[in-house]
Amino acid sequence: MKIYFSPFSPFVRKCLIAAQELGLGAQITLLPANVHPVQRDQSVIALNPLGKVPTLLTDNGQVLYDSRVICEYLNDLAGGSLIPTCGSARWAALTLQSLGDGMLDGAVLARYEEAARPEALRWDAWRVGQLDKVETSLAFLDAQPQLLDGEAFDIGQIAIACALWYLDLRFTDFGWRERFSAMARWYADACQRPSLRMAWSL
Repeated sequence: MKIYFSPFSPFVRKCLIAAQELGLGAQITLLPANVHPVQRDQSVIALNPLGKVPTLLTDNGQVLYDSRVICEYLNDLAGGSLIPTCGSARWAALTLQSLGDGMLDGAVLARYEEAARPEALRWDAWRVGQLDKVETSLAFLDAQPQLLDGEAFDIGQIAIACALWYLDLRFTDFGWRERFSAMARWYADACQRPSLRMAWSL
């Protein structure tokens, strides 16, 4: 398998963590990509019309995107349990994944506002509103730490960990650890997992 990779993409890292957790990490080759919301990478567009990473090429030639579809594929391929098959555990994991992905969406849009948009066109209130999605999500999780305390490390927890990694990468002044101590403790423990250590080191 091959996956288009950007060193700053939390969504790619989400897929790579899932692959490591499922024992598939060694089967995936990284293909460098230079994706950008304006200067788009034509090599990625040739396979994925959205021109986004992650884009996965399976061993049988199928092209899959986005991170949710790729993680579902990897879980199915390995017969894994990152995504529970039924019942309340399934819906809890998928909802937590949506929360983590939504945090990332807000953070990435805030980043684009300052890094990709010309200074004269930047909208500070937009950036603040996007980061507020992260703020309210962290407050929600910090008040309900049991949502992250499942015995199994699932796709929802992976998504939340990737969101926190991206905050540390792009928003060093956000100061989330000081304000959300339960989340800080959870993340410190999660980062001891070999799959996360691998992903953060890329």
